[in-house]
Amino acid sequence: MNSMDVEEISAVLPHRYPFLMVDRIVEIGDDHIVGLKNVTVNEPHFTGHFPGYPVMPGVLIIEAMAQVAGILVGKMAPHTRGKIMFLASIENAKFRRPVVPGDQLKIEMKMVRLKHSVAKIQGIATVDSQPVAEALLMCTLTDRPQHSAPIARQKETEPQLA
Repeated sequence: MNSMDVEEISAVLPHRYPFLMVDRIVEIGDDHIVGLKNVTVNEPHFTGHFPGYPVMPGVLIIEAMAQVAGILVGKMAPHTRGKIMFLASIENAKFRRPVVPGDQLKIEMKMVRLKHSVAKIQGIATVDSQPVAEALLMCTLTDRPQHSAPIARQKETEPQLA
């Protein structure tokens, strides 16, 4: 498999709208991956970041990089399927220019190290071949929680005071 559409991505990642930040994987190699994120004005964060000058928050660019990295980890380490990946550290993050609606982020991630449940992945995000962000991400993999009720539902079962 050299590419993935959003349905295939959704089968791998646990994220859903509005937090799925990967629209397509265009290349998957032995130790690297390239993904795309189409930035649209309809994304909810643009209503407040910033009114009159919509800019994609840097933390969401990093999140998109981490999601692309998660797909790479799943491909390189099949034993991690069914686990959930959490960011452990973000090193040397640099933001070169704002990302705005209409841009297409090209996210390139390369595995630096994968050992048991820890992965270190170097990434760069570009728009029109110009760097917009880069970072070295370290991620840990853990088992998914076994509780069955979402937090919002747990509140409903609390005793009511009269």
